[in-house]
Amino acid sequence: MKQYLSQLNEAQLAPTLQKEGPMIIIAGAGSGKTRVLTYRIAYLMSEGVDPFNILSLTFTNKAAREMKTRIASIVGDSEAKNLWMGTFHSVFAKILRIEADRLGYPSNFTIYDTQDSQRLISSIIKEKKLDKDIYKYKQVQSRISSYKNSLITVKAYFQNPELKESDVMAKRPEMGEIYKEYVSRCFKAGAMDFDDLLLKTNELITRFPEVLAKYQDRFRYILVDKYQDTNHSQYLIVRALSDRFQNICVVGDDAQSIYAFRGANINNILNFQKDYDNVKMFRLEQNYRSTKNIVNAANSIIEKNQTKLEKVVWTANEEGPKIIVNRSLTDGDEGRYIASTIFENKMQNQAKNGEFAVLYRTNAQSRSIEDALRKRGLEYRIYGGLSFYQRKEIKDVLSYLRIIINPSDEEALKRIINFPGRGIGQTTVVRLIVSANEHNK
Repeated sequence: MKQYLSQLNEAQLAPTLQKEGPMIIIAGAGSGKTRVLTYRIAYLMSEGVDPFNILSLTFTNKAAREMKTRIASIVGDSEAKNLWMGTFHSVFAKILRIEADRLGYPSNFTIYDTQDSQRLISSIIKEKKLDKDIYKYKQVQSRISSYKNSLITVKAYFQNPELKESDVMAKRPEMGEIYKEYVSRCFKAGAMDFDDLLLKTNELITRFPEVLAKYQDRFRYILVDKYQDTNHSQYLIVRALSDRFQNICVVGDDAQSIYAFRGANINNILNFQKDYDNVKMFRLEQNYRSTKNIVNAANSIIEKNQTKLEKVVWTANEEGPKIIVNRSLTDGDEGRYIASTIFENKMQNQAKNGEFAVLYRTNAQSRSIEDALRKRGLEYRIYGGLSFYQRKEIKDVLSYLRIIINPSDEEALKRIINFPGRGIGQTTVVRLIVSANEHNK
């Protein structure tokens, strides 16, 4: 047996050695799923599968980098670098750059981030003289994003009376016109947004059967991590690409699905066995990460789910301290409870600030916690917040680089046209935009 395989337990070894056919790995929290995915790819390569024929889709670039590094340590750098591995968006962006001309885009198309999209939508709302309190640009952008992830194009929108009716009911009857203008402006600027990377890939493989056949032949082995968090658009692409060889391995856990608000469809994992014939199912149930008390508490909550894939997560770890649940009536109460608990722990156990971590669900929750910590004189550091790439000076520099690569990028031009100051006022810019739109440029 290959030496690295000896690091796996029996439950992990079985899916690693399963070479052919559709398979699903139900992986409980902390059960070593990344190790299984990594070793399975290394095993396929050691069995003679060309790395060019393996596609591995992850949910973060960080996960992809870590997996590639681990694989390289087993099979070598030169082999590992030929793997198609990355997030859905990064892999499909790569395909779209190769095939861009078929869809009328330049291969060096710009990819708009959320902020770019929102700025463009805000401009369109302003140009159309719409009430910005009704047409809030963030809500409009979110709505357009949900259309695209459900594969609702501008044409499909205008053919769907229910969609138009729901926007009229929400007092946003111009929603369709904003969507139409937004798509048109992105196309003229040679730009795609994040949602387009999925929408356009679907369009590509639907409109051009020869392109689908090309990538079906290339990706003979497909692995998908966190399958429970895939949306309808991602599901359709994976289904189409895997249709020829059906060597598809999906890893996930229905109990860890948290992205429904972003369009994730739990049914993708629940119905996987209906999509393919002779699906092999594997379960990773031993948790290496948590104490018995944490595992048992999680199991007692999960067992109340009405639809679920059966598994029994267990751990050989120690019992650990009991979980304390505190009910707070207001966010202020919650902040004070957290601050006083930390303060008392510090006093009783001579603990340092760096030994405490406070996790919260959304950035908006931090304020009440920060207020309470300050009142107790507890120093803290916030992690996350504004991304490096969202800082003004970084966005400005990147806009210069974007305009060099893609001179049609309207959002990049608008950002730097008067930075540093060149005496080009907002009125001039508005006139330029109006003129460009009149001439369809």
